[in-house]
Amino acid sequence: MEAFFSPDFTRGTQWKTLLIRRGLPNWVFLPNNAYTSLRIDPDDMTQENTTDRLETKVDASGEVIGQRLSAYLAPTMKETPAEAEVVSHKLMIRAGLIRKLAAGIYSYLPLGLRSLRKAERIIRAEMNRFRAREVLLPAVQPAELWKESGRWEKYGPELLRFKDRHDRDCVIGPTHEEVVTDLIRREVRSFRDLPLNIFQIQTKFRDEIRPRFGLMRGREFIMKDAYSFDADDEAADRSYRDMYRAYGNIFRNCGLRFAVVEADSGAIGGSFSHEFMVLADSGEDALAFCPGCSYAANLEKAELSGYPFHDAPEAPLAKIHTPGCRHVPQLAAFLGTPESAIIKSMLFVAEEAGPVLVLIPGHREISLVKLKNALGGSVPSLASPEEAERIMGVPMGFVTPVGARVRIVADQGVGRMSNGVVGAGQADFHYAGAKPGRDFEVGSFHDLAEVADGDPCPRCGQPMSIKRGIEVGHVFKLGTKYSKALGATYAARDGSERPIIMGCYGIGLGRTVAASVEQNHDQDGIIWPMALAPFQVALLPLQVQNAEVVRATEALYGELTSLGVETLLDDRDERPGLKFKDADLLGLPLRVTISEKGLARGQVELKNRRDREVAMLPLGTAAGTLRDMCLAALAPEPERSQ
Repeated sequence: MEAFFSPDFTRGTQWKTLLIRRGLPNWVFLPNNAYTSLRIDPDDMTQENTTDRLETKVDASGEVIGQRLSAYLAPTMKETPAEAEVVSHKLMIRAGLIRKLAAGIYSYLPLGLRSLRKAERIIRAEMNRFRAREVLLPAVQPAELWKESGRWEKYGPELLRFKDRHDRDCVIGPTHEEVVTDLIRREVRSFRDLPLNIFQIQTKFRDEIRPRFGLMRGREFIMKDAYSFDADDEAADRSYRDMYRAYGNIFRNCGLRFAVVEADSGAIGGSFSHEFMVLADSGEDALAFCPGCSYAANLEKAELSGYPFHDAPEAPLAKIHTPGCRHVPQLAAFLGTPESAIIKSMLFVAEEAGPVLVLIPGHREISLVKLKNALGGSVPSLASPEEAERIMGVPMGFVTPVGARVRIVADQGVGRMSNGVVGAGQADFHYAGAKPGRDFEVGSFHDLAEVADGDPCPRCGQPMSIKRGIEVGHVFKLGTKYSKALGATYAARDGSERPIIMGCYGIGLGRTVAASVEQNHDQDGIIWPMALAPFQVALLPLQVQNAEVVRATEALYGELTSLGVETLLDDRDERPGLKFKDADLLGLPLRVTISEKGLARGQVELKNRRDREVAMLPLGTAAGTLRDMCLAALAPEPERSQ
């Protein structure tokens, strides 16, 4: 075993030790502020050689700041894998960021993990800024807590359940409301212990029936979840506003274009919630936006105060023959009437509410979320043709509200109609001239229709537009849903015992990184925002056999890393065309090319990945210029109201 001592060894510097295993083992002693090497030849350990041939450079905190591509696990692919569907899935696999292990379960490779860790740091910084305290809660949770909250029965097959060796029921946590509430009910006793906000960054599991789209809808995922605990509604609203502001800062600092929309609380529950949506044409969620007053909501939640409807004078109920007209377009064409004149009668079955006949104008679509809320939280499913015929005694398409013996709920648009067409309760027949309240009774009217492009805004009346987005964050005001169920109470100032008021706040880290790719790409590959890019600069020497090119590259590589610029050096002996293709695919913000021709003029070529602009930089000042560009791109945006 040999030992190499830095010339600074005797100067009282703090030291770190790195064990190198390449041929023979060697101990290398370096100052804490030095960069370490993973490519040291046991027979050639002069200081000059160890300085010139660094594979990996780390800063004083141990973070990798420079990396040679030849010694990195970054396997790019030319062809798109057959199972990849959306852009982020295709590009993240092709660029060597992730690899599939099983359905909805992915491994992060070094480049992908670097982007994930950057998102983590941005999130952690804002959570700390808003006085949230980090914890780490168990992934395995006892079933008793879920039974206490009532979600053991309600959550469904997405909850991964198992028995331990003692035959006790357990779950792998898809979320942690029960666990964190149990923790707080044991620790909080008095109003003096509140307010409190805690968060964690942890792997979770939700057993999706059809995992797809790579990290966008996986079964195993990494999530930041925070939980606030307050003594009263006013304090809880302050906590909610703080997290709302923190989330806005997080996604701005990630370099993403996003919108905040009103949303349904879903399985989490609670009194109200907002989603943070990264805007992308490939987004899986539809969003309604008003350009006039900035109203925005998820389509499933968007309010609809009114829309054009069929306004015809009253007429007597008349039975008409409509052979084979089971569907609205067929019936409208046969009768020569607009689809808005037809009242669709659709039978739904809900576990707690039973069969429900739902009425809606023929030109509108039902929002299942709105229907669920109208039914008091019972999850509805459309009856099969066999179920509908068994319950209503007539084939689907001819079901009638006239004389129906099941509960009827209707969209508010039906209540404004005085001359509609409905099924007649007999195959191949319909009623014309049907009027609610005269010909059939409706149990209750609700806003049940999905918003369509051009519908009036419920706040200001201007036409709304529909855009696509990807949910990356969700904030909920839970109220006392979990604290009451699990008995999380505190002693108030007047001595009474009261339930703690809660909020919860989630961010999907993998989804955030994938959404960034969905929003930032072109036909050649990823276009990373500086904040989430695995490295900031791609350094490409074109003639690696040319000593002058190698010397200039090594010198610039050393300058960049010493200035704190994260640099990926493509030192592979490959064709320039392949290097350029891989650089575009990886999508690092800045590409610097060093060539014989450029060096003859004392210059290097800089290409901006986003706008593709090319500029020539003097070699002597290139490192400083690149550092300044990176710092400018990372400067935080000012906080603004949503």
